[in-house]
Amino acid sequence: MTRTVIAQGTFDILHPGHVHYLEEAAAMGDELYVIVARTSNVDHKEAPICPATQRRDVVAALEAVDGAVLGHEEDIFVPIEEIDPDVIALGHDQHHDADAIRSALERRGIDCDVRRASGREPASDNELLSTRLIIERILERRA
Repeated sequence: MTRTVIAQGTFDILHPGHVHYLEEAAAMGDELYVIVARTSNVDHKEAPICPATQRRDVVAALEAVDGAVLGHEEDIFVPIEEIDPDVIALGHDQHHDADAIRSALERRGIDCDVRRASGREPASDNELLSTRLIIERILERRA
């Protein structure tokens, strides 16, 4: 029996922290599907720079990812219902409340585990593991 995992996020400018999260999520099962947030749904931080379809396509190209889809514009649980995962892997720094997600899944009749992936420390002093930090560095150097 195949164990399906879902990871999700904005994935605006891919960096080693994203790769770590997705590789760890993939290790939680046999197949990894990633839900990439639509720009209209990103309201907890600055809007993404790259269009949603580009972010989805870049995530889909990663070796650890078996498939990537865009999130639903009105109901974030629609792709979860369609994929019917065994595990939802949250990123270590994502703002989501795991207990609230578990409750919402239960109300919808979706039976799956919710786990949080670990963080990753920079491999060197100048490695950037944040889209925000990458953008800040670009602005510093190009301004």
